[in-house]
Amino acid sequence: MKNKKFKNVLVVLGGTSGERAISLESGRACIKALKKKGYKVSSFDPKIKNFNLINKIKIDVIFNALHGRDGEDGIAQSYFEYLKIPYTHSGVISSFNAMNKLISKEIFIKNNIKTPKFFSIKKKEYKIKTIQKILKSKKINYPVVLKPINEGSSLGVEICKNKEKLFRSFSHLFKKYDELMLEEYIGGQEIQVAVINSYPLGAIELIPKRLFYDYKAKYTKKAKTKHVMPARLSKKKYKEVLNIAKKTYNVLKCRGVTRSDFKFFENTFYLLEINTQPGMTSLSLVPEIAKFKGLTFENLVEKILLDANVNK
Repeated sequence: MKNKKFKNVLVVLGGTSGERAISLESGRACIKALKKKGYKVSSFDPKIKNFNLINKIKIDVIFNALHGRDGEDGIAQSYFEYLKIPYTHSGVISSFNAMNKLISKEIFIKNNIKTPKFFSIKKKEYKIKTIQKILKSKKINYPVVLKPINEGSSLGVEICKNKEKLFRSFSHLFKKYDELMLEEYIGGQEIQVAVINSYPLGAIELIPKRLFYDYKAKYTKKAKTKHVMPARLSKKKYKEVLNIAKKTYNVLKCRGVTRSDFKFFENTFYLLEINTQPGMTSLSLVPEIAKFKGLTFENLVEKILLDANVNK
């Protein structure tokens, strides 16, 4: 049922991150859905206009369709709270903690949520000999995963099968990032779980045509990944991964919708990360999981909208 308080909706989309194109696509899809539901909808792109100009628009609520840095990491959320306008998805602290892979992993470990072994390295501290020593001490074998600590959509993620590849990847990524995370590579099934308003919707399995579920696998139709819904798990394990995703959602004090990325290997789930602004495009996973559960795209978007609030 439409919330009378949220008659005028502002969809914030685009932004300046590497995920701008996907955010525009997500935002446009959400605008269309909200209009179908009878809301008065306008849009705002922070790449074109300053966040402070939002105050000049007649709105009751913000639907945050931004992805990546400055939209998913607490920056945009802090503007919304400063302006005292209700907004969708997670709040400032939850967004920041989820986006920063080092912080989120520490939270996972503290709450007994299994995650791959990892460590971080800053550009100024980087020496390949030091890396080799840390890998040995932590008993992390090749292949290893190298990634930025605060990017989304698998941007900058490299799988390194040997020391030479790792060295090249460090050199390449340090041109753009000041700190990187090196993570143990976990094989097995790729499982992703959608949670909305603290309720786990379902788990989908991904079978990428590429080496892993990277940016191209997520958003390029030619490289389209095979989706298996529901994920090929026993009833017991399916329930287990839903419960881990729900626990993660609650531990990070998320709101609205999230998508948690897992690897299932040797009967164990490893949580890679949690996304507080998952994609809402035609190839996105959350809408696909929702559809399987009988929730139309329009109803999914409205459900996210109606959970909007100013997070404290």
